[in-house]
Amino acid sequence: LAHKISSFLSFIFQLIPLVGIISTAAVGAISFCIYSLFSKSDVIVHKFGSSEPWETVNPAKSQKLITIHQKWQPIEELEKVKKLTK
Repeated sequence: LAHKISSFLSFIFQLIPLVGIISTAAVGAISFCIYSLFSKSDVIVHKFGSSEPWETVNPAKSQKLITIHQKWQPIEELEKVKKLTK
């Protein structure tokens, strides 16, 4: 009986690092999803209002995690077409 208890405890202690790593990865994934949901303008849960939600994304604000040497310039012809189609 003592051998069975010690082998069971050994098995449990071997699972502790695995459970810790999996739990940390799950918490990180869930927290990134919540962060993206509330801070990113291109993530949409329910579509209310306009039929083109991508039109409301601010192109001057970076949507990527890291942006290197990117400058956004509006295209005048495209802006005119957008104003005419609205």
